[in-house]
Amino acid sequence: MRAGDGATDRGPAALVLSGQNGIAAWQEDLYRALHRHPELGNQEVETAATVARLLTGFGFDVREKIGTTGVVGILENGDGPTVLVRADMDALPMAEETGLPYASTDTATDDAGNTTPVAHACGHDVHVASLLGAARLMAAERTAWSGTFVALFQPAEELADGARRMVEGGLAGLIPKPDVALAQHVLAFPAGRVGTRHGAVLSSADSMRITVYGRGSHGSMPQLSVDPVVLASMIVIRLQQIVSREVAPGEFAVLTVGRISSGSKSNIISDRAVLELNIRTFNRGTRELALNAIKRIVTGECLASGSPKDPEFELYDRYPVTENNAGATDRVSSAFREYFGDQAFTIGRQSASEDFSEIPNALGVPYTYWGIGGTDPQLYAKAEAGGTILTDIPANHSPKFAPVITPTLQTGTAAIVVAACAWLGRSPDA
Repeated sequence: MRAGDGATDRGPAALVLSGQNGIAAWQEDLYRALHRHPELGNQEVETAATVARLLTGFGFDVREKIGTTGVVGILENGDGPTVLVRADMDALPMAEETGLPYASTDTATDDAGNTTPVAHACGHDVHVASLLGAARLMAAERTAWSGTFVALFQPAEELADGARRMVEGGLAGLIPKPDVALAQHVLAFPAGRVGTRHGAVLSSADSMRITVYGRGSHGSMPQLSVDPVVLASMIVIRLQQIVSREVAPGEFAVLTVGRISSGSKSNIISDRAVLELNIRTFNRGTRELALNAIKRIVTGECLASGSPKDPEFELYDRYPVTENNAGATDRVSSAFREYFGDQAFTIGRQSASEDFSEIPNALGVPYTYWGIGGTDPQLYAKAEAGGTILTDIPANHSPKFAPVITPTLQTGTAAIVVAACAWLGRSPDA
């Protein structure tokens, strides 16, 4: 059974989703508007206002400005469990290159005061539109379920502080304690597919800013300098050996140096260089090994280069491992298989990272997190047959990332309803 085909089945989720075709045009227009006008993390003022207005219209009890721009809608519908479903709202500071008629041309001012283009290149607009669609359907068909449905719209996932800010903003006191928390993400596999897994599904991530010091000089007199560019270059080369030579074979780790900055002119040797890097792991021991190895290598290279000052290390944008609860995942997986049939599958571990888990961890509740496909199935099949998925299928954070509206929105909405009804659904004979 595929999304939308379940209307003839009188199960709770199918009853709720029997109205899905009737909201399709509204939901697609909403998605296009969200996509056209993205907002950076903790600046989602218009998005949050739209969310709050719609939830209020559906009959939800709405709480706004949680943390920064966080919004929660609570829909009580008799006795039963409480299910929390989260969608993230923020976009990325990058230009869109999809060529879509509803592509973003908006700009914003980032935290550093710089003007930057903004785009929903990660798919959070899909998440918002899907959860709002599910909220509308759950409110419209209350005879099919019993309990409390909590729709949570989170800011600043891309900044790794949106979930934490909502928790610190008093989230626990603003909602009934959930029995389970749920979340999803659109990914670059075929639209219509839905996948989750036990245990670690998304990696932890740690960003590190490293400042190394040299001694400045004229470019024509390098003998008078300690060149921080050469020092930084040696550090980059040595860091690559952490994964290949220090992490055990079969254990996952990714280390990327994403930025190096030094100097202001070609004939000036600067007195410092700044490196920014990112480390991804699934295992706490591997994470500590990598972070310790980075500090050891950087310190050693500074000593070897005669650096006049010790290096400085700053950790920021830290994401925990997203580790699905076995019981919650079993219940959701079973519901997905029943509704989506062969479109439901076991997803592989993803090297991307999320801060969603900070919410259920702070609330002390189990959670599960799943992925939905967003790529045109025919395009994906062609690339798969030709062995060109890596080159022909834009992934999240690509300027060309653009989920197909159909069936991505339908699947994302159905997945939320199906998962929530695994707890909230009434027996058809009740």
